[in-house]
Amino acid sequence: MTPVTIGPMSLAASLLRIDPRDDVAVAVRGLAAGGPVVAGVAARTDIPAGHKVALRAVARGEPVRKYGWPIGRATADIAAGDHVHTHNLSTALAGLEAYSWEPAAPEPLPAPEGRTFLGYRRRDGRVGTRNEIWVLCTVGCVARTAQKIAEAANRRFAGRVDGVVALTHPFGCSQLGGDLAATRTMTAALAAHPNAGGVLIIGLGCESNQLAPLLEEAALDPERLRAFAAQSAEDELEAGLGAVEELVRVAERDVREPCPVSDLVVGLKCGGSDGLSGLTANPLVGRIADKVCAEGGAAILTEIPEIFGAERLLMARAESEAVYEDVARVVNDFKGYFLGHGEPVSENPSPGNIEGGITTLEEKSLGAVQKAGRAPVTEVVRYGGRIHGKPGVALLEAPGNDAVSSTALTAAGATVILFTTGRGTPLGFPAPTLKLATNSGLAQRKPHWIDFDAGRIAAGEPIERAADALMDLVVATASGRPTRAEENGEREIALWKRGVTL
Repeated sequence: MTPVTIGPMSLAASLLRIDPRDDVAVAVRGLAAGGPVVAGVAARTDIPAGHKVALRAVARGEPVRKYGWPIGRATADIAAGDHVHTHNLSTALAGLEAYSWEPAAPEPLPAPEGRTFLGYRRRDGRVGTRNEIWVLCTVGCVARTAQKIAEAANRRFAGRVDGVVALTHPFGCSQLGGDLAATRTMTAALAAHPNAGGVLIIGLGCESNQLAPLLEEAALDPERLRAFAAQSAEDELEAGLGAVEELVRVAERDVREPCPVSDLVVGLKCGGSDGLSGLTANPLVGRIADKVCAEGGAAILTEIPEIFGAERLLMARAESEAVYEDVARVVNDFKGYFLGHGEPVSENPSPGNIEGGITTLEEKSLGAVQKAGRAPVTEVVRYGGRIHGKPGVALLEAPGNDAVSSTALTAAGATVILFTTGRGTPLGFPAPTLKLATNSGLAQRKPHWIDFDAGRIAAGEPIERAADALMDLVVATASGRPTRAEENGEREIALWKRGVTL
């Protein structure tokens, strides 16, 4: 199986056909019923931008292809020129699947460009793109305490480090088994992130997520760690500020230095996708993943439910049969998670995705995996785990939820996140997150949310030229340029809750 690749786009007026085998084309701009013939087809009904129009007749029950792959089955006879969407197309996904390893020949990556960025090299060899003090909490009971400490510290120590950021959550107590372990593991992984020049962890004292085992799991440099239980402090706010001041004194000695792109770890994420996501922003991000991996760096792809229907493309790129088996296992485990809760594995796309032109999960997934480019898949990391830093693409277990998956990307080691969106969101995450608009309309409406307009590709700009411009922005961001989310103070985490609450 050969991975889907999107080459330079040539627009036939307002329609884009991705693969010669496709039964549908995407309306880059809206089409009016009875309008001019485009690519041999006249729209029989109005076709909104980002939605699909049939290029040929498809009988009820037959597969409909886009990206050269089936995206579902026709639920009614479809004529050439028809609008193809939820009224005449549905998913063909069901439950667990049996897979067999069919490795594809590795595709060539671009020639290394020898780029560098200005980063903070840590004692363990990893490189941060920020030098911040992170204030974490063991339990939601002290979340607001952590926020108050960070707010006061930013006023008191402004300019001495890249910022003091509170990353809080509502969990850590009344949790059992795997849920409690995941909260501890995620907090420990965040505490060890190279973008944190110092970490303050605040506990309460009586919570399930006790400080001692958390600190043992994190295994942090003692010089860059402070921790205390609020119940044991006479004034927890002053104790927190004192601890942050000690950390600032250490971290402010750190300086940026030239580092090769091989030291970058790029997180790959999409949220609020539309019909152009798989045609503009996602394949553009795939070009960046290829550039980073070609230099010896790593990219992390997550959102396991949003690869259902496209998982074989990733399996074919597994660097070994062992990695292939890990991919198959994490996919079927996640399907089992859905089925175990009485939910179909195809419970996606979201209402916003559907309004934007995506009809089935297969269609969404085939567009989403474009973010992973063409590099080999070198490892599979379970939720809360950290990548080993091997060159190539790591597949990370996490759901599609924006905040949960972006938090997991950061914990796994991503130092910059590329987030594609067709609908837009103000949300920001622990690692600097660049928002890429799939369409120029969104970029124009929300310039305070959007860092890069990938809609320029739909307007005819060659994708490789856009990739060079985006890579320039990635390097600048890794070197300290703030993202829109950082400028807006949007920094959040969210944890994946799967178990029982007492």
